[in-house]
Amino acid sequence: MEWWKRSVAYQVYPMSFCDSNNDGMGDIRGIINKLDYLKLLGIDVIWLTPVYASPLDDNGYDISDYYAVNPQFGTLADLEELLREVHVRGMKLIMDLVVNHTSDEHVWFKSAVSDVNSPYRDYYIFSDTIATAQQSFFSGSAWEYSTQAQQYYFHQFSKRQPDLNWDNAKMRGEIYAMINWWLDKGLDGFRLDVIDLVGKLPLEERVDLAKTHRFLQEMNSACFAGRDVLTVGETPLATADSAWLFSAASRRELSMVFGFEFVALDEVAGEGKWELCQLQLSELKAVFSKWQIALHNNGWNSLFWSNHDQPRIVSRFGDDNEYRVVSAKMLATLLHGLQGTPYIYQGEELGMTNVKFELDEYADIETKNMVKEKQAAGWSMAKIMAGIYAKGRDNARTPMQWDATANAGFSTGTPWLAVNPNYPEINVAESIVEANSVFHYYQKLIKLRREHEVIVNGDYKLIFPDHPAVFAYERTHGPTKLTVICNFYQPSVELALDIYGKSILAANYAEPIFANGKLQLRPFEALMLVEITGADVEQ
Repeated sequence: MEWWKRSVAYQVYPMSFCDSNNDGMGDIRGIINKLDYLKLLGIDVIWLTPVYASPLDDNGYDISDYYAVNPQFGTLADLEELLREVHVRGMKLIMDLVVNHTSDEHVWFKSAVSDVNSPYRDYYIFSDTIATAQQSFFSGSAWEYSTQAQQYYFHQFSKRQPDLNWDNAKMRGEIYAMINWWLDKGLDGFRLDVIDLVGKLPLEERVDLAKTHRFLQEMNSACFAGRDVLTVGETPLATADSAWLFSAASRRELSMVFGFEFVALDEVAGEGKWELCQLQLSELKAVFSKWQIALHNNGWNSLFWSNHDQPRIVSRFGDDNEYRVVSAKMLATLLHGLQGTPYIYQGEELGMTNVKFELDEYADIETKNMVKEKQAAGWSMAKIMAGIYAKGRDNARTPMQWDATANAGFSTGTPWLAVNPNYPEINVAESIVEANSVFHYYQKLIKLRREHEVIVNGDYKLIFPDHPAVFAYERTHGPTKLTVICNFYQPSVELALDIYGKSILAANYAEPIFANGKLQLRPFEALMLVEITGADVEQ
């Protein structure tokens, strides 16, 4: 079996992880200094978000040189040392690969706009007019006028992130050469940013997924075939029915993809991420179940609650006050019992929470653009701030909380983004010494995945599908049955489930309560149980 099917990954957001030179910005050497912490947690793979040369208009997702490291993060030698030190500890390192677009400071784009006859002109998408009404994901038109080029260029994100023209074979060849350059250094793979958007038809305002798949198969053949690497695609357009096209081994495209269907469940349908609504547990159960069943023996799931673009999960779907610890553990139990490769976002293993800043303290370009757009649309500041508090990307980007010293031990300088004020209570140092911390619970769940084949390969069945407060499922592999029961909310509930004969693998309360023939589930209570029927070993 492929190594990544038994692995647990951890996303490091370098700007906010650890600052080794106290300039307020996290860096590669800071990551090196904290590798023993990640080894203690027990993870197998580190996903490193972009550290390439970049003007940081979108925090590194706007790359100006794929072969260079941003001096704010360190040097190429630092990155090579990080890779060696990761491998010494028996872990693997994957990097972000942002090839849907570049920075407007990339040499290709500079040449493209400066000379109509430049060979790089066709590396991007230009038009004499605003060719369509398509809007960028960061607000405003997807077409920006260049006075230098005297044409409009296409960008699905920031105007400083012009989209690449993947129809240009020479451009694709340059991308593949760059990928191989990194892999030849011993890198263990890539997370491919918004990769399902590369097969674009901008004049029709849509993405051509058939074209995307052809490009990915070509990329696989040119770069990944014959290499033992992990490739995970960020595919916001993928559904449970289409995800296998990216991740089935027979397709020769990617190892797995991130599915984003669940992230819109607390938004008003069709109104975008800032129009908030209450999550319906029935919808979450339906989405998770659909993906589990669709990809079983037919692809592979990526499991995640949070990342650098999503709010902190304990604030989003749990309780970040009185029940912060137990609700964080409940959410972890629910996710880590599923089939797929779990991705832990930095600080998630501590139960880090969202933050409520003043408006001028936010750094995120998406947030800043949203404020202007919604003010123009007549939204009140109260509604705007409620959206930011709930869904703003800076919720996940506040510095990692290492200890109770100034700036949470992240830096002795002024952090590029303010630290969450709750760091004296929520931090690594406190979590490691506290036996019942969220950290130790994650440590246990990671260990269980290695010990129990049923977690890796078992099939999936939703149980109590109509219960309004309980998310519960069974995983079965040979004679082994794993049962996961989660009370998703604060009120206590009774559940007609007999736990006799089942061993407790994980629980966020000391002992389960079974009375009157029913399991008594306390606020956000979670149980992971296992039983062996007809044999005494797992197959």
